[in-house]
Amino acid sequence: MKIIRYPSESEWPALLARPAYDTTQLNEIVSGVLRSIKNEGDQAVKENELKFDQVDLKKLSVSENEFTEAELLVSENLKQAINLAMQNITAFHAAQNTALPKVETVSGVTCWQKAVAIEKVGLYIPGGTAPLFSTVLMLAIPARIAGCKEIVLCTPPDKEGKINPAVLYAAKISGVSQVFKIGGIQAIGAMAYGTESVPKVYKIFGPGNQYVTKAKQLVSLHDVAIDMPAGPSEVEVLADETANPAFVASDLLSQAEHGVDSQVILVTTSEALISEVMEEAKTQTTQLPRKDIIEKSLAHSKIILVKNMEEAISLTNEYAPEHLIISTKEYRNVAERITNAGSVFLGHLTPESAGDYASGTNHTLPTNGCAKAYSGVNLDSFRKKITFQEITPEGLQNIGSAVEIMAETESLFAHKNAMSLRLKNK
Repeated sequence: MKIIRYPSESEWPALLARPAYDTTQLNEIVSGVLRSIKNEGDQAVKENELKFDQVDLKKLSVSENEFTEAELLVSENLKQAINLAMQNITAFHAAQNTALPKVETVSGVTCWQKAVAIEKVGLYIPGGTAPLFSTVLMLAIPARIAGCKEIVLCTPPDKEGKINPAVLYAAKISGVSQVFKIGGIQAIGAMAYGTESVPKVYKIFGPGNQYVTKAKQLVSLHDVAIDMPAGPSEVEVLADETANPAFVASDLLSQAEHGVDSQVILVTTSEALISEVMEEAKTQTTQLPRKDIIEKSLAHSKIILVKNMEEAISLTNEYAPEHLIISTKEYRNVAERITNAGSVFLGHLTPESAGDYASGTNHTLPTNGCAKAYSGVNLDSFRKKITFQEITPEGLQNIGSAVEIMAETESLFAHKNAMSLRLKNK
């Protein structure tokens, strides 16, 4: 990790920039795959599965027998852990389902909102080096609570055409309607356009690599909504002299192991903490099976020493991390001043991995600085809100004249007339 001491504010933009990668051919590759799926449906999906996932699929959907087989392959300990996580995720997201009030804005004019579930949603669950069955829970559970009628899930199979058993178990207990053995660009295209096997959905959720991210961006231009812009995973630990170096190092490494393009940052007011964390990170890395990935990720990660907590908070809000761990003495006071972050973890005993799995909050979060404008996935991500209004004769009297004057001033006389006729007919 690169150590930067006391950078000036003018240096922050360059210092906080995310890793950049050559994407020269990315748009061309993704556009080509999406075009083939839009035109050729299942056949193109299968051809691209063979090309990218090296699997020759006869059928794209997961059968009931495969669900049954998967459930037998998941250990009881893992089932209990998944069920505990499901209970906590359900409790947290169900609490977001609050009633919306009717408001009488003026006597005789009543306005209100109604939350309506998005009928068809698509979930993308990455495979690769770490099949993310936890993401199934994070996406499917709020979709079910919201009332989505059709929950479609796509995830890449292995070379034998099998889906990770834990992914299938999580999908079954979370309320997923259908699961398809499709990965990458082709999964996004299948859900965006619909094929002979895969239903077209109205909104797509889920993380993925740069190809998946680009595919989501492209289909969102014309065909389907998406949850948020998403890139490589990231964490910032904000720590002072009270932080436990071993804990801090473990938090940094837990994000670094996601992938070589992950970014981890330690922002601290303590010079002494830096060397201690570096030593702990070195020791812990040697004991981890994904150490090669971690080492590559740490190569473009940073430790930033700042003058005081005031500067640390300002730097953090500028970075807008996906995950923020506040490991300081006055962590609650610090947290009150955080305005840009996806999810915040308070105190020395709250690791980011708790939110990834079982505390109850959602781990599908904005990355790449998008936390300045985006929220993480929540119950409202799976709903739309329709507004209603009702006007009585008294209400017409109270707002009618204002509507007429405003419409006429904008030269929209048909708008004015729609109100004037009602005023004359009362």
